[in-house]
Amino acid sequence: MTDSDTKKEAIVAQVLIVEDEVEHADVIVDALRRPGHICTTVHNIERAYEEITGGKFDVIITDLRMPESAGIHGVNDDGSNAGMKVLELAEKHQPDAETIMVTAHGDVPTARDAFKHGAYDFVEKPLDLVVLRSVVQRAAEQAVLRSESDELKDLIQHEGFEGIIAGAESMRKIIETVRTVARSNIAVLVTGESGTGKELIAQAVHRNSSRKDKKFKSMNCAGQAENLLEDELFGHVRGAFTGAEKDREGVFEYANGGTLFLDEIGDMPLTMQAKLLRVLESGEVVRLGSNELRKVDVRLVSATNKDLQAMIKEGTFREDLYFRIKGTMVHLPALRDRREDIPRIVRHAVSKFSHELNPGSSVPDVSDAAMLRLTAYDWPGNVRQLLNVVQNMVVMSSGSDSKAIGPEHVPDEVRESESGGTSESYSIGSLAGTSLEQLERQAIRETLKLTGGNREQAAKMLGIGERTLYRKLNEYGLR
Repeated sequence: MTDSDTKKEAIVAQVLIVEDEVEHADVIVDALRRPGHICTTVHNIERAYEEITGGKFDVIITDLRMPESAGIHGVNDDGSNAGMKVLELAEKHQPDAETIMVTAHGDVPTARDAFKHGAYDFVEKPLDLVVLRSVVQRAAEQAVLRSESDELKDLIQHEGFEGIIAGAESMRKIIETVRTVARSNIAVLVTGESGTGKELIAQAVHRNSSRKDKKFKSMNCAGQAENLLEDELFGHVRGAFTGAEKDREGVFEYANGGTLFLDEIGDMPLTMQAKLLRVLESGEVVRLGSNELRKVDVRLVSATNKDLQAMIKEGTFREDLYFRIKGTMVHLPALRDRREDIPRIVRHAVSKFSHELNPGSSVPDVSDAAMLRLTAYDWPGNVRQLLNVVQNMVVMSSGSDSKAIGPEHVPDEVRESESGGTSESYSIGSLAGTSLEQLERQAIRETLKLTGGNREQAAKMLGIGERTLYRKLNEYGLR
């Protein structure tokens, strides 16, 4: 098993299950509890509305048909569109969550329509629990990565050139390179470990170029089937394949005149590399199902955490494409290689997360002992991991009498290990206007996530007895 596999398995997601059949909901809960996910179950649209508007979830699983929700909040008399209503609520109130539709075989065409409204995937009945766990795992990873990316972007946009924190000499040189390169149309290849902020560099290139008033489009090349990747890149015409009901432009046409950022380009299949190279050389795209050439003018910024030169030797990456995309190369250093930036990042993150947790409250100081441990750690997950840890520390210190964040608030893996691992990300939204019941329910969910589902530890952190916690778990549908 690879390190990346281990990391994926470690993700603990907040999952909302909307299912009118109690026994069916219990089966889903049992399947998802094994990998450690924290599950909340509701059995109609009214309860789903309460949870979606008052809680915070990574993944929402909903049945398509729920007769018991018939006639509620615009649901059809037979409950046939209940799942679509849940999806609508999730789009509005849980934009960072991924939604999975559960449907009978005969409803598959309807479930496919859910993709148009942002659904991540659908699973057919009878449920294959292995497939369900896999889909939820991938959806959770997507939700967590989006949340982490938003936090990283929010942090870096507040300081320095285009918000990039750059006290270290290596980062100052990168900024000077970005300033210079941005004025041209040359392709840029950004390399570096995950969590170092490669997309932020791409955005800085775009915002400091003559294309700044045009569109910036980001696309991740990893984890997509080849046909879907080609469709995303180049688009299709009506009738190109089953389900292609109308013409659709790809990202090249969408970003025409602007900048296109292709993340994880090292994960692109070889056949797609050849097609991408042709477009970069000709400046023309052909939509799937069409013979018409369409001219495009796009500034390309690519990124990868892989060694493309090693891949070229292995025959898994085209050398001609490599030379085409590496007009200028920008390599982002790992956080452990620019430790002098850690205190500035920590102080800004403490301020951000403190105001999120307790709006209007004073920002706690970070003790020298705690800062020393944070600065000494190697941060394999880079800035992204540091943000997660700081958020953890802010939450943990908020319940203590101390006015400062001390070494006792630093997670064990940072305090006791020289190289350490990764930490999970979760966020606590604004508390304004939230009922006490919702606050309690959310506090239990977040604490269970923080303890990896350990109820004994969660009860201690919440300051209640285990029996009380068990009662509340049943009362709130938390399993």
